[in-house]
Amino acid sequence: MNKFMQVLKDINELIVFKHSVFVLPFIFMSMIVASKIDNGTMWFGIKLFILGTLCAVTARNFAMATNRYLDEDIDRPNPRCANRPSVDGRIGKKNLIIFIVFNAFAFIFIAYFINDLAFKLSFPILIALGGYSFFKRFSSLAHVVLGLCEGLAPIAGVVAVSADIPLWSVLLCFGVSFWVAGFDVLYSLQDIDYDKKTGLFSIPSRYGVEASMFISAMFHFITIIFWLLFAWSANLGGWAYFGIILSAFILFKEHQIVRKDFSKIDKAFFTLNGYLGIMLFIFIWIDLWTM
Repeated sequence: MNKFMQVLKDINELIVFKHSVFVLPFIFMSMIVASKIDNGTMWFGIKLFILGTLCAVTARNFAMATNRYLDEDIDRPNPRCANRPSVDGRIGKKNLIIFIVFNAFAFIFIAYFINDLAFKLSFPILIALGGYSFFKRFSSLAHVVLGLCEGLAPIAGVVAVSADIPLWSVLLCFGVSFWVAGFDVLYSLQDIDYDKKTGLFSIPSRYGVEASMFISAMFHFITIIFWLLFAWSANLGGWAYFGIILSAFILFKEHQIVRKDFSKIDKAFFTLNGYLGIMLFIFIWIDLWTM
């Protein structure tokens, strides 16, 4: 039993499950909006709730494990990453490959039982999720690619409910993409010296701290624009707009924290962004409930 619990602990450390708080609110946000538009109720059924959650978990497991596998040569010399299970030997390469393949097949299998469009999209989604790790080796657009991978979450949510991709879900997708890209640029400030030394193409290593702060702020400004357009396109009401304005304030505070003290990047990255996604979901839910 102790060995089994240790394996679960290592897997949790590998995929950093607590970071699911970034993407899950937006999957369910798109699902409740789609259900309200299509059926007049936010509840889309227990079947889709279970299948949607399983798809989200297996897709994220696949993405994180693939990233850890492909980045092992980059992570090993990095002091910040040296204790990861994929680096220190707790999870060997063979077991990591098994974990990746299992989650890939599970994601496709589950998507098959949602609807035809979800099944067809499961393949390009896995390609996108698995391909992110290559970009940091040759392009500073890696931050945007990571953002787009996370931005696929609301697209997946609406596809599960409606078997369609309406305009509002695309706008929400773009908003999430720039949101994630923006805070990933800030997070990369921690590795600026290491990335310069190893020749990785992060925005901080290529353009410096001040330019990175500015680019991140612009990404987050674009985020709010897209989220406002999402609310307009989905015919949402005042509570939704209030939640988006509050999100803008949270992002502003995030930049203040990082600019004042780089040692608090983790706080800005996890705490504030985690609260943001949950908070925005709550306001969207209230907005739909009061309609």
